[in-house]
Amino acid sequence: MEKWNELFVRLYVGIGVRARDEQGDVPGWVMITVMTAGIVGALTLVAGPRLQQMLVDALNSVGG
Repeated sequence: MEKWNELFVRLYVGIGVRARDEQGDVPGWVMITVMTAGIVGALTLVAGPRLQQMLVDALNSVGG
């Protein structure tokens, strides 16, 4: 029985440490989100008018 208690304590402590370590990665996710928004914004500035024209042409060809 003593061996099981030690196993459960080690498992519980291991899960607690892992959960605390994963919470510290918030600035990384914020950086990824900001960089993704920047890339989308830059692509919209560069390719936006062409993509819009492609969409209009596609919709017009379907509509007849």
